[in-house]
Amino acid sequence: MSKKKKNKTEKNSIRSVNKNIRSSTRKLKPILKSIVGLNVDKAIRDLTFSDKRICKDIKKTISSAVSNAENNFQYDIDNLFIKEAYCGKQIIMKRFRARAKGRASPIMKPYSRLTVILAEKQKKNEEKR
Repeated sequence: MSKKKKNKTEKNSIRSVNKNIRSSTRKLKPILKSIVGLNVDKAIRDLTFSDKRICKDIKKTISSAVSNAENNFQYDIDNLFIKEAYCGKQIIMKRFRARAKGRASPIMKPYSRLTVILAEKQKKNEEKR
């Protein structure tokens, strides 16, 4: 018996994954929560005017998903919104800093994996049919 894997994304959703973002998930999550549910153009606008350094990488990932939706699936950019955005842990670079009396203290430099899922808003007229 072979089991079929269920695809997490639906037919009308587009994924974009950024595998190595040089930031911890703790810093990414509040930004991602603020953009979920927004239209793509509003989310990109909000990220452009944000103070956070990491917003540039999030904006790149969203732009990649938008271009995938436009070129591969012929979706209308104006109807796209951010359905899901989440991050997970990736590798941790471990460095050490020399301290007094021959000791060393660790420095952890975490990386994150960012996933953005876009979906197309359906018009109410099409849903009634």
